[in-house]
Amino acid sequence: MSVTETGATIWLTGLPSAGKTTIAYELAGRLRGEGHRVEVLDGDEIREFLSAGLGFSREDRHTNVQRIGFVAELLAANGVKVLVPVIAPYADSRDAVRKRHQAEGTAYLEVHVATPVEVCSVRDVKGLYAKQAAGEISGLTGVDDPYEAPESPDLRIESHQQTVQESAAELYALLSERGAA
Repeated sequence: MSVTETGATIWLTGLPSAGKTTIAYELAGRLRGEGHRVEVLDGDEIREFLSAGLGFSREDRHTNVQRIGFVAELLAANGVKVLVPVIAPYADSRDAVRKRHQAEGTAYLEVHVATPVEVCSVRDVKGLYAKQAAGEISGLTGVDDPYEAPESPDLRIESHQQTVQESAAELYALLSERGAA
């Protein structure tokens, strides 16, 4: 790693089972292979450790996103490429994170993993769509709870129309273009 390593936060937003985490880990492997310092702030892990006790109300979701955004900015400001595969369903929460990064002069990219809910419900990686359909849970983002898709993300990935490797390569190309890879 060079002494002048440039950090950045790459926020991957999208519905549950859109492919955010899979793409993030694919890209992280490539970046680490090139000698970059990389961290993946997985939404599920953050909920378990940093945001334990928070529920899924709009306020709790906002608090969760702000906590993740703070940690991401802190790491990115110190030369780490921070990949954040987190749903972050509300535009105002994501905007607040972007503004924090801008205020600190830290690179921030918003990536919308734009997988249709019909595809996500078939993938159903964690069984959430099945539980919601069976009435076992409610408040599933994109089904019976809102998801505000980014209007103008830095990149929109159609993960259902390409491989994980192609999606990660598309994101890597954006990082290179922006001087962050």
